[in-house]
Amino acid sequence: MNGYRAAVSGPETAAQYPFMGRVVAVVGPTATGKSELGVQLAQHLGAQVVNADSMQLYRGMDIGTAKLTVAERQGVPHHLLDVWDVRQTASVAAYQQLARAVLDGPPKVFVGGSGLYLRAALDQLEFPGTDPELRRQLEEELATHGPAHLHQRLTELDPDAASRMEVGNGRRIVRALEVITLTGRMPGAMTSYQEHVPTTYLGLDRDDLAERVNARVDRMWAQGLVEEVRGLGELGVTAGRALGYAQALQQLQGTLTEDEAKEQTQVATRRFVRRQRSWFRRDPRITWLDPQKDVLDQALFLLDSRD
Repeated sequence: MNGYRAAVSGPETAAQYPFMGRVVAVVGPTATGKSELGVQLAQHLGAQVVNADSMQLYRGMDIGTAKLTVAERQGVPHHLLDVWDVRQTASVAAYQQLARAVLDGPPKVFVGGSGLYLRAALDQLEFPGTDPELRRQLEEELATHGPAHLHQRLTELDPDAASRMEVGNGRRIVRALEVITLTGRMPGAMTSYQEHVPTTYLGLDRDDLAERVNARVDRMWAQGLVEEVRGLGELGVTAGRALGYAQALQQLQGTLTEDEAKEQTQVATRRFVRRQRSWFRRDPRITWLDPQKDVLDQALFLLDSRD
C-alpha cells in the first residue's frame, strides 16, 4: 500500500526512481491546499514540483499568489517559479515549451489551478502562432470599444467559440479573434484528452472554500500585498489583472478603500473558483480526494494501486 513512502535519493536511475517517466498532477480550485500536498507527494516519490499556476510564473508576485516560501518548499526542487517579468504578457505556448523542457529526469508533480496551462504541458495540444501587429490592433480596439464589442464580432465569426467565453474576458476574446483571423478557425472545445505524457490526476476541492478564500484574502492584505504591488511598479497586461493585484493597485490609486479592495478580491476569487470547478470537473481522468480524510494517504494509495 505504501510503496512510495520512502523518499528517494542518489543518482537519477529508473531503479531508484520507480515512478520515473510518469507524472502526477495535483489540480483543483484555488485555496484547496494543492501546494502543500504537492510538496508532500514530491518528498515521498523522490520527485520535483512543477508550477502550473500562471501567476506564480511572475517574479515578485508572491503574497497575492500564495507562492510557497523557500522554507515551505522543504528542500523539494520547484520548477517554473519566478520565470517572467511582471511586464511580460503571459503565453500558454511559451509555458508549454518551458514545462516540457523539465519533464525528463526525476518524477514530476505538477501543481496548480491553471487548467489550460496543465493541458498545454501534459496533453497533445498545439497552439496557433501570433501576429504582433494584429494583436496590437485588436488590443487597441479592446481599449477603445470594450470587450462586448469584440465579443459580438467573435459571435458572428464563430458562435461556438464565443459561447465558451465570458463577454467581459477581453484578453481571451482578443486571442480568439487573432487565431480566427490567422487560421480561419478556432480550435475545438478541447473535449478530447490525448496525453503527451502518462499522468495521474489528483483533484482537491472543499465544501468550505468560500470561507477559505475570504480568509486567504484577509491574510494577503495582512502580509503586505499592497506594499508588494507598490514595489513591483508597472504591471503588464496579464499581471495587472491578477486577482488581488488589480484591486490593490486601485487601492494605491485611491479609487478603492482597503475594505472595498478586499471585498472585490473575495468576490472575484469566488467567481474564479466556480470557473475552475467547471473546467476540472469536465476532465474524466481526475480522481477527487476526500478532504475529510488524509489526502496524502489517499494519494499514495491511489498511486500504488496504479503502478
